[in-house]
Amino acid sequence: MSQAKARGPYAKTAARREEILRAARESFAERGYAEASLRDIAERAGITAAGLLHHFRGKEELLGAVLAQRDSEEWAEGTARVTGLEDLAPYFSARLRKHQEHPELMCLWIELAAAASRPDHLAHSYFVDRQAHGLAHLTEGLREYAERGRLRKGISPTSAALMIEAMLSGLQGKWLLNQDLDIIEPLNDLLRLLFEADDG
Repeated sequence: MSQAKARGPYAKTAARREEILRAARESFAERGYAEASLRDIAERAGITAAGLLHHFRGKEELLGAVLAQRDSEEWAEGTARVTGLEDLAPYFSARLRKHQEHPELMCLWIELAAAASRPDHLAHSYFVDRQAHGLAHLTEGLREYAERGRLRKGISPTSAALMIEAMLSGLQGKWLLNQDLDIIEPLNDLLRLLFEADDG
């Protein structure tokens, strides 16, 4: 009985944070980070601005949490969908297309990532850890393909992982400047250049 009571407030707090993040994502996407206000986000979440600040210290922390949530969703999706080399191109292409549906969030992500390069930035540690974790995971998967002779000779798994991550980030920045650009085909071209055909 006492254990159930202990879980109750925690579950309620977690649910409230999820509702705030949903509201923040909507507000950032519709209004942009600069124009979105804590009052608007709080109203969408059905609470007061003071209530919102009980869960998040401010708008910058909210933005970081929204983008971290998107990261977590994409990580889970990638783990479920990518079971072999042939799944990489469809998965990354789908991810880019999904990001193109929300250019405001894409822009906010790029801006925050650049700002977080400063060691004193609130999100600096998060972005450093995110990059290290993502590259390590992708490198490990590519190492398996290299051992099976699928990664082009002369290219290390570490280098291939860094090229893919850089391509994904760079293509999105280019697309934000010119939304007529096709950024899917260049990504697929890179993957074709990196991987050998499976003759078996």
